[in-house]
Amino acid sequence: MTDINSCIKLANGLTMPRLGLGTWLLADQAVIDPVIQAAFEVGYRRVDTASAYENEAALGKALAVVSLPREDFFVTSKAWLNEQGRGLTYEACQRSLEKLKLTHLDLYLIHWPVFEKSLLAWEDMEKLLAEGLVKAIGVSNFQKAHLDEIIKLGGTKPMVNQIELHPHLTQESLSEYCGRQGAVVEAYSPLGRGKLKKNQSLLKIARKHSRSVPQVILRWHFQSGRAFNPKSSDPERVKENAGLFDFVLSPEDMAVISKQNQNRSVLSPKFNFDQAGWIVEPF
Repeated sequence: MTDINSCIKLANGLTMPRLGLGTWLLADQAVIDPVIQAAFEVGYRRVDTASAYENEAALGKALAVVSLPREDFFVTSKAWLNEQGRGLTYEACQRSLEKLKLTHLDLYLIHWPVFEKSLLAWEDMEKLLAEGLVKAIGVSNFQKAHLDEIIKLGGTKPMVNQIELHPHLTQESLSEYCGRQGAVVEAYSPLGRGKLKKNQSLLKIARKHSRSVPQVILRWHFQSGRAFNPKSSDPERVKENAGLFDFVLSPEDMAVISKQNQNRSVLSPKFNFDQAGWIVEPF
């Protein structure tokens, strides 16, 4: 069953905790402080943020009082659309580090694919990696065609692709492709933003294991071999979400959960996309 300390190895050998804490919409210091405290008390060791979340400064203050050596926890941030481009992404990372009060990020991601800016940004990502300002680099919301363009550059391949993934959007084809390219799949919105709480198939499995539906879904993510970032502004819910390591879903349970796929996203991004799925200006 393993435990909350379970990690996954990235392509460069860095180990990343499987369970992470999402922080989107957690910007108020009075909210983020008890959430971080509860998460670290129960055993979370990875936190995910982004410049677009506008909470890096608040998160930095919360992390500053965590009584753990820096090497014992893992922090991810991301470069936003207007922070992509040669030189811009390097500067964006430096701003994130300053706000977070950190000397390095464990993982830095390009938040969304923007042609051709993401390709220029990748040069900065590799520079950040070479200089030790980040320990690993990757992308978020990239589809196969976008990943192919990065890979064609011939340098470091993305080590992580952080994508929306939950039982209503299982992303099997993309996940398989990421695996072939050596990129770890990391699920955001892993619980489908509450859309699955009353799903009868999931409720039946939850009752069988005396667990909540969120715990069952997170266990499904875990047994599927990916990393995942549940989020909550409630410290007690944060603790509950970590309760997935002392039970096991059967192969039949796993199949039932996977069959809930509807290729349905819970996002409503207000971007302009071209036919290939790249975001185009204005944005």
